[in-house]
Amino acid sequence: MLSVARTAARNLHLRLFSTGASMQGPAVAVVLSGSGVYDGAEVHEASAALVGLTRGGADVTCYAPDAPQMHVIDHTKGAPAEGESRNVLVESARIARGEVKPLTELTSGGADAVFFPGGFGAAKNLSDFAVKGGDMTVNSEVERIIKDFHAAKKPIGLCCIAPVLAARVLGGSGVTLTLGQTDDGSGKWPYAGAIEAAKGMGATVVEKSVEEVVVDEANKVVTTPAYMYNGKFHEIHDGVAKAVSALLGLIKS
Repeated sequence: MLSVARTAARNLHLRLFSTGASMQGPAVAVVLSGSGVYDGAEVHEASAALVGLTRGGADVTCYAPDAPQMHVIDHTKGAPAEGESRNVLVESARIARGEVKPLTELTSGGADAVFFPGGFGAAKNLSDFAVKGGDMTVNSEVERIIKDFHAAKKPIGLCCIAPVLAARVLGGSGVTLTLGQTDDGSGKWPYAGAIEAAKGMGATVVEKSVEEVVVDEANKVVTTPAYMYNGKFHEIHDGVAKAVSALLGLIKS
């Protein structure tokens, strides 16, 4: 009788363990580019992405290039801080609460999806779009990662200016994305010039409002305007949350 009870207990333990393992959430990588809108990752976009991902059950790991920033901006003045130099990985650790890995360690084999918040860091530290516009080049590790996840048919999410990275790397694959809307004279879309630049790289660009998302199911790419729009904190948060939800949905599809 005792052996029967032990067997039953062991089987119950195995069933519970198996169920817990099957309920494990997807692994999602978040690529940061520093900390601060003008020289790194946009903090509110990064935070919104991290909140949306963990709320959706994802296991998140942050990554960043272990390299110097293009420059350091004094955010109180919006101007370069002369004589200062900062490391992208070290600054990204501020957002990641210390838990950040070098970008060289990220592969599609270690994550089910990848998300790139915006901020000028995407245009300065992950690429040189801020300097060269449509003639931009992408950081070699960032290019490798985007190509790797795309080839593995794993979802790629990008917001704000970060979709230009996909435009440059996947423009030849007919990627469809959004960078917001063209300038309507209201001053609400101050970076609308990026739309034509992305089109010139081969991307199909769909104009969307701040709360909308574009899902390219063929290429598994999700984009939303975020701070391409001069909006309120909650508007950006809500749009990024929708993009994250769509990204997680593509993992399951």
